[in-house]
Amino acid sequence: MSTTDASIAHLILHGRISPDPTHVFTPESAEDTTLPPDEPDWLLPLSTWLAHRDTLRQRHHPVGILFHPDDDPAGLADAAGRIDPQGIAYLAVDFPAYTDGRGYSIAQLLRDKHGWHGDLRARGDVMIDTVFYQARCGFDSFVVKPGHSPQEALEALGSFTRAYQRGYRAPEEASALKDGQ
Repeated sequence: MSTTDASIAHLILHGRISPDPTHVFTPESAEDTTLPPDEPDWLLPLSTWLAHRDTLRQRHHPVGILFHPDDDPAGLADAAGRIDPQGIAYLAVDFPAYTDGRGYSIAQLLRDKHGWHGDLRARGDVMIDTVFYQARCGFDSFVVKPGHSPQEALEALGSFTRAYQRGYRAPEEASALKDGQ
């Protein structure tokens, strides 16, 4: 494994690598009513979005919404089961450990059941060995774990030419992510 600066997380988005600009908002408690400033690149927990969605939808800068493994994607959906993208920059799914497969299920539900067509970002324990599989489950962008080579992770998106699973993204789509298409 080739490594990079262990303190910097890198974002793979549209086939390009850049330092991850995200500011992760962490409320002090479940009762905390504060919100981050109306600036770009904020990522909020699903619980914060749900508590303040009307206010957050009115902002000039949309926010990212972070799903933790225990979060239910249906909580973001309307009565028809769809996700209204107003005020949402992207959806992110946390992988606390590469062995925790709940993020793959969340991605499938967001894409297939709830119709999310926007950017779906994998973050947390995202490594070279996992990005291809995450792309097959619907992720478009990846925050590569610090210490792992973002270039090798980008190249890994085209690792396999055949897939055994049905109902996931075709390998051509994963390769298109790598090629920036």
